[in-house]
Amino acid sequence: MARKLHMAFLVAVVIAVLMQISAAQTTHVVGNNSGWIIPPGGATFYPNWAANQTFSVGDTLVFNFAANQHDVAKVTKADYDACTTTNPISMETASPARITINATGEHYFICNFTGHCSAGQKLMINVSAATSSPAPQPSSSSSPAPQPSTSTPTPAPQPSTPSPQPSATPAPTPTPVSAPSPSPVSTPTPSPVSAPSPGPSAPGVTYTVGDSQGWTLLSNTAAFYQNWASGKNFMPGDILVFNYNNGAHDVAELTQENYNSCNTNNPISLSSTPPTRITLTAGEHFYVCAIPGHCSAGQKLAINVTSSGTATPPSSTATPPSSTTTPPSSTTPPTPIVPPPSDSSARSLSVAGLSATLLSIVVACLY
Repeated sequence: MARKLHMAFLVAVVIAVLMQISAAQTTHVVGNNSGWIIPPGGATFYPNWAANQTFSVGDTLVFNFAANQHDVAKVTKADYDACTTTNPISMETASPARITINATGEHYFICNFTGHCSAGQKLMINVSAATSSPAPQPSSSSSPAPQPSTSTPTPAPQPSTPSPQPSATPAPTPTPVSAPSPSPVSTPTPSPVSAPSPGPSAPGVTYTVGDSQGWTLLSNTAAFYQNWASGKNFMPGDILVFNYNNGAHDVAELTQENYNSCNTNNPISLSSTPPTRITLTAGEHFYVCAIPGHCSAGQKLAINVTSSGTATPPSSTATPPSSTTTPPSSTTPPTPIVPPPSDSSARSLSVAGLSATLLSIVVACLY
């Protein structure tokens, strides 16, 4: 009996150690699904993201970005404020960039590409020492929970009493008798008149390109805008809205040939002032970002505007340029890059270690 109590104590100690180790390290994906990009929301995007995180020593920052389009430079506070990358503390150019936090205090990260830091691609975090103090706080906050639960049963019996009173409403039986007499006379006349009136008055639909992501470079840009356009029925009179940071992107409409080759020398139209609003006309339309390298990185959109409501034909025309980019999008290479599973994998590793420990203890008990 004493041997079993001793083994149970050892199991409890091992479980506590494993839980402490698993809770001590957290992986933070910078920008969540948006990744490390020029933020469409401006300079407040990454500060807002960091405000919802708790950083501790031993945690890991993961920066997901398109290769050769961004990088990660750790700099001093002075260089961070001035967006200067002359003497970075460290530099990461391969995506995903994984940086382990090894000290408390403030840490500063920016993108070294020209204009990206000033456009808001910068991150400051404050790292504190890991503490176990937040654990007892939620336990104390659970005490006021029973108070609202006691107040709920009191009003419950009260509404049950008036329920039979409205049940006496079968008195308006004469109303259904009078209703059928005028209904056959009035219904046929207004229905054909009111139906055509809303048709011509319906305004065009406004589409925000990329939705909340906007018009920008993403880790999976080549497939992102094709997937966004698929399934949408673009009609004449609809409006496309391109949201982007001023000076970081633009919107150029091209011919199909120039779209496929990312040739922006002779655009049909060019807009560099956000937000760009384009009213659609019938036919195929091809849009790219004319900033060097952005179109070839996948910042391009092809749509087909018809009165019948089918937008699939331009997707076939968009396949030639995506022949170089579609294979990675179909096999979804960015998905292995995305590290949210790393949190779950860390937890699964802790569970696996715990299972192995318990198994060894059971074997020890047998012998």
